[in-house]
Amino acid sequence: MEIPGPLVILYCLATIPPSLGLTVHDLSWTNWTLAGMYITHYIYRAIAYPILQPTMSPIHALPFLGAAAFNVINALSIGGWIAGYGPRHTVDDWAGALYRIEVGLVIWGWSWLAVMFHDDDLREIRRAALRMQREKAEKEGKKIEGVDKVYMIPKNGLFHFVLHAHYFCEWFEWLGFWVVGGLDFVPARNFLMNEVCTMLPRALGGRRWYIERFGEEKIGGRKAVIPGLL
Repeated sequence: MEIPGPLVILYCLATIPPSLGLTVHDLSWTNWTLAGMYITHYIYRAIAYPILQPTMSPIHALPFLGAAAFNVINALSIGGWIAGYGPRHTVDDWAGALYRIEVGLVIWGWSWLAVMFHDDDLREIRRAALRMQREKAEKEGKKIEGVDKVYMIPKNGLFHFVLHAHYFCEWFEWLGFWVVGGLDFVPARNFLMNEVCTMLPRALGGRRWYIERFGEEKIGGRKAVIPGLL
């Protein structure tokens, strides 16, 4: 569902500048940096993430199609802004914004690494379950056909404080993306707002599920997604 995003961004970069009387060489390094940030994230999400997952739960066709549609629309919006429709699309337009861009890149870079770290912490729970089930199957002389679902409370990194640390880090990743583009980067702002509005209810519901399954005492003071707050 996430593969179309990078393709849409590349399509916008290839087609929009000529329609505005520009060439791709007229776009500044900042425009290309924004495109690279978006594509890098989705190379991880669309290609690396599924490969690294020990197991994946099935998904219904409707959520899949809805997510794919949003991804295309979002990429068209961001790609159009980056490729020339934004108020800043030449080297001169980005003059004086270097420090803000640097701050945004730092926020984005560390948050992207944090997303991968916390994703891998969740994967390790499944990997550990798979190892244990393989060892048990080998002892019993059976062939393992799948991995039984095993539920544990993640505890590394920001999981010490919240149950959905990967959500929190992804919000900061797209905040950094917006900071690089500036306040006028409306598509990035809208994307961040959509991320928060769709992921926050899932995180709150997820915390209720954790409490029902493990009990309030084991959850401790962990919040749903924002450390010390929510």
